[in-house]
Amino acid sequence: MPTKNAMKGEPRIAVIGAGHWGPNLIRNFHNHQTSEVAWVVDRDESRLALTRSRHPDIQVATDPAVALADPSVDALIVATPTMTHYHLAAAALRAGKHVLVEKPMATTPAEAEELCDLAARHGRVLMVGHVFLFNAGIRRVKEYLGDGRLGRIFYLSMVRTNLGPIRMDVNAAWDLAAHDVSIANYWLDAAPSHAAAHGGCWINRGVEDAVFATLWYPDDVIAHLQVSWLSPRKVRDITVVGEEGMLTFDDMNLSEPIRIYDKRVSDQRTPGFIDTFASFRTSIREGDILIPRVALGEPLKAECDHFIECIANGARPLTDGRSGVAAVRALAAMAGSMANGGRKEEV
Repeated sequence: MPTKNAMKGEPRIAVIGAGHWGPNLIRNFHNHQTSEVAWVVDRDESRLALTRSRHPDIQVATDPAVALADPSVDALIVATPTMTHYHLAAAALRAGKHVLVEKPMATTPAEAEELCDLAARHGRVLMVGHVFLFNAGIRRVKEYLGDGRLGRIFYLSMVRTNLGPIRMDVNAAWDLAAHDVSIANYWLDAAPSHAAAHGGCWINRGVEDAVFATLWYPDDVIAHLQVSWLSPRKVRDITVVGEEGMLTFDDMNLSEPIRIYDKRVSDQRTPGFIDTFASFRTSIREGDILIPRVALGEPLKAECDHFIECIANGARPLTDGRSGVAAVRALAAMAGSMANGGRKEEV
């Protein structure tokens, strides 16, 4: 939601969570040009000690209430375990702070909706850390799809695997598929209507280490997602198949992430009575492969800059609360499907 009044001056930030992702957020926000980090909060004293050694001018605490009570803090960054996102973001919004919360923003649609309501009620910016939407390659694909480069879209195949990090509070879908759901929603300008999923628990009881999910979008578009933190290879690969062409996006290929294929299948059947092979055969076109040049940059920096701009200008974020709600709804439907033997669930 846009803010009621734009910020004046350099906003002061509190970062909650200094673990795996937190230091990257601290580095981007503590630049003394567009923003500065006033507080870093973490329950782990060793992480706070490391923060002190790198940034002696930042105050540290083990209790988020300290940063929330500081009237000079304009915004709160939530980079903590998934199960804590809703409670911390809600407390920050009630305290009148702008919020950037890592994905997923909550673990139930009701909690995600409440965060949006709180942001609207208090006139604060609520942004969700769907960082891949700030990836230049992802945005370029969005342009191609918007221009109709591939024609009508048939399906998306999305694979995101690695060996670790293994979570204990949420499964691989909540941790990893959140990225792919946000990308699919962004590319298709839509949210899925139904979801189905299967998963396997091998490391920790009740926590799926690998999830295979299908999402149904408007206009008969299907997205298939494979996510796992129990795989020997780090893969971030997406295939988009359309009526007039096909495209691949490989986030691990930093120099050439996108390939556009002039490949398609056309129906060559002869109208009327079919009595020969030529009457019902299809034609496969094998054309050229285009590799566009993409200057990738740093998506996280672009995300952080966007958050500061939205605070300053009262603008609506690209990854606002509503986009976060849509992702949570899809993830919750996947969880419901796995709990019911892979049954197709309404999102």
